[in-house]
Amino acid sequence: MNSFSVLLRKELRENVRNFKLYWIPIVFVIFGILEPVTNHFLPEIMKSVGNLPDGAQFNWPQFQGEDIFVSLMSQYQTIGILVIILAFMGTISSERKNGTATLLYVRPMSFGSYFLSKWIVINGIILGSVWLGFFAAWYYIQILFNPVAAGDVFAFLATYSVWIIFAVTVVLFFSAWLSTGAAAGLSIVVLLILQIIDSVIGAFWTVSPWKVSTYATMMFSSISNQSGFWMSIGVTVVLIGALMFLGINSAKRNAAKTTV
Repeated sequence: MNSFSVLLRKELRENVRNFKLYWIPIVFVIFGILEPVTNHFLPEIMKSVGNLPDGAQFNWPQFQGEDIFVSLMSQYQTIGILVIILAFMGTISSERKNGTATLLYVRPMSFGSYFLSKWIVINGIILGSVWLGFFAAWYYIQILFNPVAAGDVFAFLATYSVWIIFAVTVVLFFSAWLSTGAAAGLSIVVLLILQIIDSVIGAFWTVSPWKVSTYATMMFSSISNQSGFWMSIGVTVVLIGALMFLGINSAKRNAAKTTV
């Protein structure tokens, strides 16, 4: 446990030193603020710069607060996932390449503690950033739109957090298994390309990790397929555990490739 706590502190210090602990939350909070503010003032902006002919009516849809949460989530599903990939694609592979891992591997530590310490710190940073972004959006939604029930918001965030943890685990697994470039490429395929495929032809199935974000949006209304929801959550949790196990073994197996 002592070596594990040392590894946790090491990961936290490293993320403070490279400013990820600061700039990642800022990115998510900025998007969280911009989404409700932009959607509120966009009709006026369009009227002032739209060059509409005299007498023309510009009918803009009336958004509800729940719609803004869903719209912000779609931003996080693309830009947010890219931030996760770009920030952490080299978490383990870069340490092997630059020789930093050598200083760790010669010490009495388990690869489980090594992988888990990174997993905990990265999830803490990303989940904290995502929740701060949604809380910032919620504040402006309450002011500019309609109030949204706290129970619905927290159910939405808890469900969406399962997807975020899955995304972080995918990136960390590929970083343990492959080089930094390959980890980035496969992470994009799994988290972005497969997400697009699921949105296009996903009507043919109801259980998938890529369905979790869709089920999260249903927290603002009602989930018509409770079994599909819980099975998707269950499958995602199992995959997270499997990827962690494979990531630990990959880090151990690739230790010999570390630059000395």
